[in-house]
Parts: sequence; C-alpha cells; structure tokens
Amino acid sequence: VQLQASGGGLVQPGGSLRLSCTASVRIFADMGWYRQAAGKQRELVASISLGGSPDYVDSAKGRYAISRDNAKNTMYLQMNSLKPEDTAVYYCNGMHAVTRAVYWGQGTQVTVSS
Repeated sequence: VQLQASGGGLVQPGGSLRLSCTASVRIFADMGWYRQAAGKQRELVASISLGGSPDYVDSAKGRYAISRDNAKNTMYLQMNSLKPEDTAVYYCNGMHAVTRAVYWGQGTQVTVSS
C-alpha cells in the first residue's frame, strides 16, 4: 500500500498550487493533508471522509479546498492565496478502511516566496 504525493513547488505569495495524492489501492476511508514547516511539528491542514465531507484548520479555511476522486484513488488539495507561512513539506495520509492502519505519503515541498 503506497501513497504518492505530488504537485509541490515554488510559488509567489498570492499564488496557487494543487497537490495530489494517489493511492496504490482503493481502500482508504478518511484521508488528510498535513504539513511540517522547518523546526515545527507536523500539523493537520485538512481532512476528508470517504463520502467527501471536508474539514479544515482555521488557517486553511477559505483558502484551501480538499477533494477526492475515489474512482482514481486520488485526493487533492487546492491551495489559493498562498502565504510565506504556508511554506512546508506537505504530507498526505490515509486510513485503511478495514484495518484502520494509517499510511503516509513521502511529502512534497511547498515554498511560498517572492
């Protein structure tokens, strides 16, 4: 079972990026995006249930949109109005629908800088 995150990069403040997380199998229930800035703990950014119900931390509300396409085994994070403080490595994770085990993707770097 693998999760593959992609879509990170360098973007100017106010810009947008879309992250993708593709699972090797269609077995995940809840999924989420986390980020870890240099010198800080990993934190949850947004999560989404199997049925597509999203949830966001306050700093992401109104700027980020999480979604998933279960037919493609892929979860997305659309990030708009990016700020320098959004700079971090972004990780996706997913919880196995049967075993409840949690799997992590490898992370993708997002850098917001002018």
